[in-house]
Amino acid sequence: MGAPFSFYKDIVKPEWIDYNGHMSEAYYVLTFGFATEAFLNHIGAGENYRVLTGRSIYTVEAHINYLREVKEGAKLNFVTHILNFDSRRIHLFHTMYTDSNDQAIATTELMELHVDEQPRVSNMPEEILRKVREVFENHRELEIPSNVGRRINIGR
Repeated sequence: MGAPFSFYKDIVKPEWIDYNGHMSEAYYVLTFGFATEAFLNHIGAGENYRVLTGRSIYTVEAHINYLREVKEGAKLNFVTHILNFDSRRIHLFHTMYTDSNDQAIATTELMELHVDEQPRVSNMPEEILRKVREVFENHRELEIPSNVGRRINIGR
Protein backbone atom coordinates (compact mmCIF):
# COMPACT_ATOMS: atom_id res chain seq x y z
CA MET A 1 0.00 0.00 0.00
CA GLY A 2 1.21 3.52 -0.75
CA ALA A 3 1.38 6.50 1.53
CA PRO A 4 0.43 10.17 1.17
CA PHE A 5 3.35 12.49 0.58
CA SER A 6 4.59 15.40 2.64
CA PHE A 7 5.72 18.14 0.26
CA TYR A 8 5.48 21.17 2.55
CA LYS A 9 6.31 22.23 6.11
CA ASP A 10 5.99 25.61 7.85
CA ILE A 11 6.01 27.27 11.28
CA VAL A 12 3.08 29.33 12.61
CA LYS A 13 4.26 32.95 12.55
CA PRO A 14 3.28 35.60 15.14
CA GLU A 15 1.42 37.65 12.52
CA TRP A 16 -0.80 34.63 11.77
CA ILE A 17 -2.29 34.68 15.29
CA ASP A 18 -5.74 36.22 15.77
CA TYR A 19 -7.33 37.83 18.82
CA ASN A 20 -8.36 34.38 20.09
CA GLY A 21 -4.71 33.40 20.46
CA HIS A 22 -4.54 30.84 17.66
CA MET A 23 -3.89 30.78 13.93
CA SER A 24 -6.46 32.81 12.00
CA GLU A 25 -8.55 31.01 9.38
CA ALA A 26 -6.98 33.01 6.53
CA TYR A 27 -3.61 31.44 7.26
CA TYR A 28 -5.01 27.93 7.03
CA VAL A 29 -6.02 28.84 3.47
CA LEU A 30 -2.60 30.42 2.82
CA THR A 31 -0.61 27.46 4.09
CA PHE A 32 -2.82 24.96 2.26
CA GLY A 33 -2.13 27.06 -0.85
CA PHE A 34 1.61 26.71 -0.21
CA ALA A 35 1.13 22.93 0.17
CA THR A 36 -0.66 22.84 -3.18
CA GLU A 37 2.15 24.84 -4.78
CA ALA A 38 4.72 22.41 -3.37
CA PHE A 39 2.75 19.52 -4.87
CA LEU A 40 2.51 21.30 -8.24
CA ASN A 41 6.26 21.87 -8.19
CA HIS A 42 6.75 18.15 -7.48
CA ILE A 43 4.77 17.14 -10.58
CA GLY A 44 6.45 19.80 -12.75
CA ALA A 45 3.45 22.14 -12.94
CA GLY A 46 4.62 25.03 -10.74
CA GLU A 47 5.59 28.60 -11.60
CA ASN A 48 8.37 27.58 -13.98
CA TYR A 49 5.86 25.49 -15.97
CA ARG A 50 3.60 28.54 -16.35
CA VAL A 51 6.50 30.75 -17.46
CA LEU A 52 7.73 28.21 -20.03
CA THR A 53 4.37 27.04 -21.41
CA GLY A 54 1.75 29.69 -20.63
CA ARG A 55 -0.27 26.92 -18.97
CA SER A 56 -1.14 26.56 -15.31
CA ILE A 57 -3.20 24.65 -12.79
CA TYR A 58 -5.87 26.60 -10.89
CA THR A 59 -7.78 25.68 -7.77
CA VAL A 60 -11.44 25.89 -8.81
CA GLU A 61 -13.07 24.45 -5.69
CA ALA A 62 -11.98 24.11 -2.07
CA HIS A 63 -13.49 22.92 1.19
CA ILE A 64 -11.66 23.35 4.50
CA ASN A 65 -12.42 21.62 7.78
CA TYR A 66 -10.93 23.34 10.84
CA LEU A 67 -10.49 20.55 13.37
CA ARG A 68 -8.16 21.89 16.09
CA GLU A 69 -6.56 25.14 17.15
CA VAL A 70 -2.90 25.73 16.45
CA LYS A 71 -0.70 28.19 18.34
CA GLU A 72 2.21 30.46 17.44
CA GLY A 73 5.47 28.64 16.81
CA ALA A 74 3.84 25.29 16.03
CA LYS A 75 5.69 23.31 13.37
CA LEU A 76 3.23 22.40 10.62
CA ASN A 77 3.49 19.39 8.35
CA PHE A 78 1.19 18.98 5.33
CA VAL A 79 0.36 15.58 3.89
CA THR A 80 -1.00 15.40 0.33
CA HIS A 81 -3.21 12.66 -1.09
CA ILE A 82 -4.35 12.47 -4.73
CA LEU A 83 -7.91 11.15 -4.61
CA ASN A 84 -8.40 11.00 -8.37
CA PHE A 85 -7.44 12.69 -11.64
CA ASP A 86 -8.18 12.83 -15.33
CA SER A 87 -6.51 14.62 -18.24
CA ARG A 88 -7.70 18.06 -17.03
CA ARG A 89 -8.38 17.78 -13.29
CA ILE A 90 -6.69 16.65 -10.09
CA HIS A 91 -8.76 15.92 -6.97
CA LEU A 92 -6.42 16.63 -4.03
CA PHE A 93 -6.71 16.31 -0.28
CA HIS A 94 -4.27 17.94 2.17
CA THR A 95 -4.11 17.24 5.89
CA MET A 96 -2.35 19.68 8.24
CA TYR A 97 -0.56 18.26 11.29
CA THR A 98 1.82 19.63 13.88
CA ASP A 99 5.12 17.90 14.52
CA SER A 100 4.11 17.43 18.16
CA ASN A 101 0.77 15.71 17.48
CA ASP A 102 -0.41 13.07 15.03
CA GLN A 103 -3.99 14.35 15.12
CA ALA A 104 -5.11 16.38 12.11
CA ILE A 105 -5.36 20.14 12.69
CA ALA A 106 -7.29 20.83 9.47
CA THR A 107 -8.05 19.31 6.09
CA THR A 108 -8.80 20.71 2.67
CA GLU A 109 -10.31 19.02 -0.34
CA LEU A 110 -9.47 20.66 -3.67
CA MET A 111 -10.33 20.41 -7.33
CA GLU A 112 -7.43 21.54 -9.51
CA LEU A 113 -8.00 22.41 -13.17
CA HIS A 114 -5.38 22.62 -15.94
CA VAL A 115 -5.75 25.71 -18.19
CA ASP A 116 -3.93 27.23 -21.14
CA GLU A 117 -2.99 30.91 -21.56
CA GLN A 118 -6.49 32.02 -22.68
CA PRO A 119 -7.31 30.77 -19.90
CA ARG A 120 -9.33 27.82 -21.12
CA VAL A 121 -9.52 24.31 -19.79
CA SER A 122 -6.93 22.13 -21.51
CA ASN A 123 -5.40 18.69 -21.15
CA MET A 124 -2.25 18.34 -19.09
CA PRO A 125 0.81 17.35 -21.10
CA GLU A 126 1.79 13.68 -20.92
CA GLU A 127 4.88 14.39 -18.79
CA ILE A 128 2.79 15.96 -16.02
CA LEU A 129 0.08 13.30 -16.33
CA ARG A 130 2.78 10.64 -15.94
CA LYS A 131 3.95 12.24 -12.68
CA VAL A 132 0.38 12.61 -11.40
CA ARG A 133 -0.33 8.99 -12.34
CA GLU A 134 2.81 7.88 -10.50
CA VAL A 135 1.70 9.64 -7.30
CA PHE A 136 -1.88 8.45 -7.72
CA GLU A 137 -0.78 4.82 -8.15
CA ASN A 138 1.01 5.15 -4.82
CA HIS A 139 -2.23 6.48 -3.27
CA ARG A 140 -4.75 4.22 -5.04
CA GLU A 141 -5.14 1.74 -2.16
CA LEU A 142 -5.17 4.33 0.63
CA GLU A 143 -8.25 4.69 2.75
CA ILE A 144 -10.29 7.71 1.64
CA PRO A 145 -10.06 10.38 4.38
CA SER A 146 -13.30 10.72 6.35
CA ASN A 147 -13.71 14.42 5.47
CA VAL A 148 -13.78 13.80 1.70
CA GLY A 149 -17.05 14.90 0.12
CA ARG A 150 -18.40 16.73 3.15
CA ARG A 151 -20.70 19.64 2.53
CA ILE A 152 -22.01 22.55 4.50
CA ASN A 153 -25.68 22.16 5.37
CA ILE A 154 -28.22 23.01 8.02
CA GLY A 155 -30.97 20.45 7.62
CA ARG A 156 -34.46 21.77 7.06
